[in-house]
Amino acid sequence: MNMKDFKEELYKLIDDALKEDVGDGDHSTLSCIPADTKGHVVLKIKQDGVLAGVDVAREIFLYKEPSSKFTALKNDGDEIKKGEIGFEVEASVHTILKCERLVLNCMQRMSGIATLTKSYADKLKSHKTKILDTRKTTPNFRLLEKEAVRIGGGTNHRFGLFDMIMLKDNHIDFCGSLEQAIERVAVYVQQYKPNLKIEVETRRLEDIKKIVEVGKGKVFRIMLDNFSADQIAEAIKLIDGNFETEASGGINLDNIEQYAKTGVDYISVGSLIHQAQSLDLSLKAVIILYDQEK
Repeated sequence: MNMKDFKEELYKLIDDALKEDVGDGDHSTLSCIPADTKGHVVLKIKQDGVLAGVDVAREIFLYKEPSSKFTALKNDGDEIKKGEIGFEVEASVHTILKCERLVLNCMQRMSGIATLTKSYADKLKSHKTKILDTRKTTPNFRLLEKEAVRIGGGTNHRFGLFDMIMLKDNHIDFCGSLEQAIERVAVYVQQYKPNLKIEVETRRLEDIKKIVEVGKGKVFRIMLDNFSADQIAEAIKLIDGNFETEASGGINLDNIEQYAKTGVDYISVGSLIHQAQSLDLSLKAVIILYDQEK
């Protein structure tokens, strides 16, 4: 996704999230703080990990108040320690308090994902294999969850159903056969979206043999789903470099290197996102310029 599209989707996310949270007004703030009050807050880091969402926080504050002053003290992808400060913001107190929870929700979630992703990516440093995310994301938050994976050192798989064709077991079963599914998809792609890549999920070595026979020039990647590491090594010999390869299913921090040693191109891990634990962060007021006589 290019930067222009990313920002457009981010602004939509911000608008929807604030509409959900603020409703007809932040009455806690409106009732006790004058609208012209200015404030200064810092992001306090309360847990070690990998920081993600600094750029997102900047966009949130500047989107809602363009005159805000945002000073980043840490960058996305930085390893952080408890007690450090991530950034400072000077803005209207109304803007700060309205955006506080959205900023923290995004950054805590993103930092948790980036931290877990880095743990996986570090395991692959001495291998050619790259770590992929999946579509197992939180509805309407995929944009930032996948960005967090990227920040943590992972690689984004397809963003949705629209930017890659993946023939999974249900597609193949409903279609009737693996060969028929590949042929139909190849015709569809040529007619409607010639640049759309095709990936096919396999469940057994016999599936791979069929793809090798009928898939050249059509399929670009073969997913090896729930294969053991030994089975993947055998599958890669059959594939012989004619297709990209992706291992998926049952792979975790304890066994990922065993799979990487097979020479598989990619390993996809849904738990990068759906099992990540949010990092503990908070926004803390430093100075609030408040005229008691108003």
